[in-house]
Amino acid sequence: MFDGLRLAHWRADPRPDGILVLTLDRADQNVNALSRAVLDELESMVERIALELPKGVVIISGKAAGFIPGADIKGFGDIAAKGQTEDWIRHGQLVFQKLAELRCPTVAAIHGHCMGGGTEISLACRYRIASNDEKTRIGLPEVKLGIYPGWGGSVRAPRLLGAPAAMDLMLTGRSLSASAARAIGLVDKVVAPAVLLDEAVKLAQRGTTRPFKQRFLAWATNTGPGRAILAPQIAKQVARKARKEHYPAPFALIETWRRSGGLPVHAALKAEAKSVVKLAATPTAHNLVRVFFLMDRLKSLGGKDHGIQKVHVIGAGVMGGDIAAWCALRGFEVTLQDREMKYIQPALDRAAKLFEKKVKDETKRAATSARLKADVEGAGAADADLVIEAIFENLEAKQALFAKVEQTLKPGAILVSNTSSIPLTALREGRKDPARFAGLHYFNPVALMPLVEIVRHDGLDAETERRLAAFCKAIDKLPVPVAGTPGFLVNRILAPYMQEAIIAFSEGIPGPVIDKVALKFGMPMGPIELVDTVGLDVAASVGKIMADFHGVPLPDAFKVEDGKRGKKDGQGLYKWENGRAVKPEVPKDYQAPEDLEDRLILPLLNEAVSCLHDGVVSDADLLDAGVIFGTGFAPFRGGPIQHIKAVGADKLRARLDTLHTRYGARFKPRAGWESL
Repeated sequence: MFDGLRLAHWRADPRPDGILVLTLDRADQNVNALSRAVLDELESMVERIALELPKGVVIISGKAAGFIPGADIKGFGDIAAKGQTEDWIRHGQLVFQKLAELRCPTVAAIHGHCMGGGTEISLACRYRIASNDEKTRIGLPEVKLGIYPGWGGSVRAPRLLGAPAAMDLMLTGRSLSASAARAIGLVDKVVAPAVLLDEAVKLAQRGTTRPFKQRFLAWATNTGPGRAILAPQIAKQVARKARKEHYPAPFALIETWRRSGGLPVHAALKAEAKSVVKLAATPTAHNLVRVFFLMDRLKSLGGKDHGIQKVHVIGAGVMGGDIAAWCALRGFEVTLQDREMKYIQPALDRAAKLFEKKVKDETKRAATSARLKADVEGAGAADADLVIEAIFENLEAKQALFAKVEQTLKPGAILVSNTSSIPLTALREGRKDPARFAGLHYFNPVALMPLVEIVRHDGLDAETERRLAAFCKAIDKLPVPVAGTPGFLVNRILAPYMQEAIIAFSEGIPGPVIDKVALKFGMPMGPIELVDTVGLDVAASVGKIMADFHGVPLPDAFKVEDGKRGKKDGQGLYKWENGRAVKPEVPKDYQAPEDLEDRLILPLLNEAVSCLHDGVVSDADLLDAGVIFGTGFAPFRGGPIQHIKAVGADKLRARLDTLHTRYGARFKPRAGWESL
């Protein structure tokens, strides 16, 4: 019946032992994203299988890249525009339920990425087996798109894993290695990639029994009393990290499970679909999907070919040392230079901790460590394809360093500066090969911040920019090209936000109140805590540069006392203990000024408009992407420009005018509002 059956995306191969192997190899894509056509073909196959049952079914990928990355998100917009969201969700549920109801053993054989709909199709199988390759990652990340698993994942995962493990997987959106997935019962067996299919066939033939503890938890945590106890506890934990009005999906998931977790599967699927359809129509979901595509756009810049094998970093401070460690972690040969070994050793010590955290295999960790070498003499610069300067912010010092490095720089090598604020036009002066000189601005902490600004100047060669973008992708960073004006994009936009917070603090408004207002808007960290984290000295330096750029004086509130620069000194606007801010108690009857949110956020929006008008980035989408990934600006709002458009430029401009009248020139609307 199936011998030689070939559809556009699926292939059916019966084996002599009676096991049918279904191979997904999507014809029009490099990965197996689940489109309507892919699901329609699967449905057709499953219906045929139900009529003439084999001894078992194995579902495997024909793509070297991985199993299934999830649904084809690129089609979401068209589906929503046509009002077909509910049909799309119910159709996926129906197909997977037909798979789940097959009266023969079914096995998902997972290698590489298995996300979202890929994990949901595996949950619809009776068994799951995964390769132990480090590229194998399994997860349900839909919450990052403002929804939650809607093809039966939120119904099946709690019943298989138990509610705590399933909720943790869905609410965090994190992906698991094969061994971690095995530990929670998400996969039944982990094997070497070379024997994945053979072992999947054996699993279909012999089956397996889940551990008693997992079966008991799966039952107990999904009973009525179990759901009644656990749901409020889980919701309380989520509320510590996310506001319901900002991110409704986690709370909707918990509530839907609480109400329908004990229902028969078909009824539970209906409840899941109803909830997910409602979430898909929210502004949060629309904006988070937009953020996904913004990330995709940044990842696509530059392509893959960067021609860089060796990296030389000059300056082993926090930024330089961490940049060097990150490049070594991502596979590059790195030499790290500073004046003496005593300045390099702390960077190597931090690198060792990073490698211990990120590389679990001791052999691979040793190889990673070997790629990072101390280089007091700076000999590595002559062999490097990319030289990164990361010394202190002083124009003359940087210029002198560049002149020295250029004496040994090999032809075709790229020289970049990690400057955070000095204009590239000034740094470019005197360069032997300005076409291969640029800014490459990382953010602190390097291991956590995804964005890197590629800072342009008018003499920069387009090929150099492309290679730098490709390099950023190779080290798992998101590049955004920006003009080399003071502050570039991220610091320029953050500066007035942080400045206003310091002014408000100097007026006597408690720091925790200021931070709370910003958090309520959706910022990831309050501005007072942020100022202390980056350092009052750094904030004052950037503030001075931006004040000079705009032709206004730096407010008197910017006063930096010795030993009170913030987190690094243990004292700043807050006291710091064990790396955490000790925030003072605020009187319960204290009322924050009604315009405090506007005072904090509108200067940021005002500067974003100015950056767009001045051409700091080429378009509004790149600006929004840069600010979201560089500052953590409320992703559910879609970025500063998207937020302005959603609220209304005229309305926000009027509120800015009010602040201008009330507080003075720092709130003067900048050029560009009229074009939004």
